[in-house]
Amino acid sequence: MTPTHTAAAAAGGRTPFWRDALATRRLRIGTFFLLYVAEGIPLGFAGGLIATQMRRQGLDPAVIGAFVGSLFLPWAFKWAFGPLIDTLGWQRFGRRRSWIAGTQIGMIVTLLLAMQVDFVHALGMFTTLIVVHNLFAAAQDVAIDALAVQVLQADERGTATGFMFAGQGIGQAIGGPVLLLALSVISLQTAFAVVAAMMAAILLLVCLALREPTVAASPWQAGRVAGSALHRIVHGLRAFTWAAARAFVASRAALLGVLLALLPLGAFSLALSLGSNLAVELGLSDAQIGTLGLAASALSAAGCIVGGHLSDRFGRRSVLAAAIVLMALPTLVLAWLMQSAGHVMPVDPAKAAPDARLLTGFVAVSLVYALVQGFSYGASTALYMDITTPAVAATQFTAYMALSNLAASYTALWQGHSISRFGYPSTLLLDVLIGTMPLLLLPWMAVGRR
Repeated sequence: MTPTHTAAAAAGGRTPFWRDALATRRLRIGTFFLLYVAEGIPLGFAGGLIATQMRRQGLDPAVIGAFVGSLFLPWAFKWAFGPLIDTLGWQRFGRRRSWIAGTQIGMIVTLLLAMQVDFVHALGMFTTLIVVHNLFAAAQDVAIDALAVQVLQADERGTATGFMFAGQGIGQAIGGPVLLLALSVISLQTAFAVVAAMMAAILLLVCLALREPTVAASPWQAGRVAGSALHRIVHGLRAFTWAAARAFVASRAALLGVLLALLPLGAFSLALSLGSNLAVELGLSDAQIGTLGLAASALSAAGCIVGGHLSDRFGRRSVLAAAIVLMALPTLVLAWLMQSAGHVMPVDPAKAAPDARLLTGFVAVSLVYALVQGFSYGASTALYMDITTPAVAATQFTAYMALSNLAASYTALWQGHSISRFGYPSTLLLDVLIGTMPLLLLPWMAVGRR
């Protein structure tokens, strides 16, 4: 246990949240849960609510796919923030906490700026602001993960990881489905302000309660480096590159983990813009889409926790493989339903003929998919932790997560173009084919349990 938290634990874990949000097991899990909620809210808002409104206002699925794909690009390169966050920061306020608080402020400001832009007539400007917003979000994620590796104990890491991803799912539900439901009584502009206000609340109530423990320098920081701040940054980058390169080849599982992270872990279509596009085309109102998304998010959050627990009991690879197969099944069912109904190519939502059978099937497969995708998140995150070298845990783990986001980004991009060119059923089938490729790698990724 970290030195600054030993006394709190000895006192029976009665430290109030507002005095030290990291003092006990429950407080740590709750704190990282809320921090991941803060990550999920803006992502659900942009990738869910905004993407839905774009389709409702007539933007092409390829354009929306490119927009959603751009949301993930900053996350794909978030590993570049690792050396900066490990070497720079306000020590008195807390190196990790200063980055978390600073990036949250940046996220709030960019959201308020994007609120002033009409995404239909100024899509380029709007996308740019959202990408910058996600740059701040990606840097925040690195700082949160670094703090988590620093303070979480070995026997609580699996549970904490499950709750963290559940928190992100709940945050996405708040930013997407919940606010979609609220659009019946508030304007889109007000929704922007609500998201910014919720993030500000977490900034004030959670970040200010963090008491970051003081630890030794990172392994690649061999003593203090003389010279300017720029020289220290360059030194950290060079040393980090060498340390990280060695970590990625430390075992066969670690090396194959790079390939695994570059592939979508299962069929992704129902988690990206295809699902929101189709919901609009099938005639669902904003309130109905919001209700469906809220139910799906609840199932996904539960799946994250259950998947993490099952991976502790039955093994990461077994649970992840089962999740990948289960994610393919509802995707294939939807492809068959759409082909049978003749709903192959995108249609104008205003001219689409209602199809009760297809709509019922879409709702059912969306809910099933949400649950099993949660299994995948819980098991895969634990697997990446298992294959990470402890000495560079935060940075290596961040790299795996960044590559996973790159996979989500290019998947959203190609699916948007595929829908416009080849239609929904073909895109769904290709999604299943690509999404099951990780099954070829998992048998070779055995790793000893630390």
